[in-house]
Amino acid sequence: MTVEDQLAAGVAALGLVLPAGAEAKLLAYLALLDKWNRVYNLTAVRDAERMVSHHLLDSLAAVPYFQGGCPDLAVLDVGSGGGLPGIPLAIARPELQVTLLDSIAKKTAFLLQAKAELGLANLNVVTSRVEDYRPAAGFDVITSRAFSDLKEFVTLTRHLLKPGGRWLAMKGLYPHEEIALLPASVRVSADYELVVPGLAASRHLIVLEPAE
Repeated sequence: MTVEDQLAAGVAALGLVLPAGAEAKLLAYLALLDKWNRVYNLTAVRDAERMVSHHLLDSLAAVPYFQGGCPDLAVLDVGSGGGLPGIPLAIARPELQVTLLDSIAKKTAFLLQAKAELGLANLNVVTSRVEDYRPAAGFDVITSRAFSDLKEFVTLTRHLLKPGGRWLAMKGLYPHEEIALLPASVRVSADYELVVPGLAASRHLIVLEPAE
């Protein structure tokens, strides 16, 4: 099976309807990631088929949960690294305004190149430590795929969350211990078990909100 067929089958299995040209952009992003990875070591996954399942489809599985009442929902991907899940999210849902945040300049250099080459007008790239980042406006959704444990994630990003906003943390096994250590000011409002085509591993999307 080609990577094109693998991606198309995965998108269909997830029940996603993507904009015209989105699958081609996702594969172009993967090719860029592979090219830059040889120099910058952006990901440990190097096999093309595994990159489709472990990166693209793993990120796309969470897309249905990035919905909101406003069409220009502001999303922050913290510790974005090679752009996951932020770039697949921006491609799949061009109505979202997605900001990728990373403190390592060589990673944000790649992200800026990807933004330019893929023509992602709804993508913003910031080089900063999360605790030092002070944008003019906060975010409706803050997400992360491999940034830190949940307590550190919510503590370091609390100042970036808009009133009524929420965190979406992508995790592997259900993080019982991390949830037990959350501050009293944060509660788990939902847990979604994600089924990722081609990935025989547990995946959870933990939704967190400030406690009333």
